[in-house]
Amino acid sequence: MLDVKEILSVSLILFSVIDILGSIPIIIAIRRREGRIYAERATLISAFLMVIFLYLGQSILHLFGLDVASFAVAGAIVIFIVALEMILGITLIKDDPDAKGSSSVVPLAFPLIAGAGTLTTILSLRAVYHEWNILVGILVNLVFIYIVLRSSSWLERVIGKSGFAVLRRVFGVILLAIAVKIFKTNVFPA
Repeated sequence: MLDVKEILSVSLILFSVIDILGSIPIIIAIRRREGRIYAERATLISAFLMVIFLYLGQSILHLFGLDVASFAVAGAIVIFIVALEMILGITLIKDDPDAKGSSSVVPLAFPLIAGAGTLTTILSLRAVYHEWNILVGILVNLVFIYIVLRSSSWLERVIGKSGFAVLRRVFGVILLAIAVKIFKTNVFPA
């Protein structure tokens, strides 16, 4: 059953974790290096990864003898760290320099959009929100991601570096509160 409040919550959580606005400098660097951004392919591959993990992530956990609540707590810790990075402007989780792709799709779709933080968050959300609301939240984010990828050069001119810095910190605080909520919900269930 679709619930507007849940869809909004899921959409904001994923928006904060994906942080496509905070990734504009990376997107611009990729565009300059590759010559263009393949927005359609990057968005579709990201969608595939997120939906597959929504449905198969739990099976993968069972394979390792884990439950969703445990994974949700682990995800909350990862989200907490990402939020600290956003608020403090530091890098705690470093990318593997050997994992760079030759096309703009690889670094954009994975790990930038549908990376470990996003996939962990999607599985964590399953412990709190209804599946259909998560799917709609994913779709809302994919539409926004596509728009941002298509208009990255325009956004670079309009918002500027200081605007992105402010947005990144605001969403970092929201993400921090969300991490606490997910942790509290799964450690101290009502």
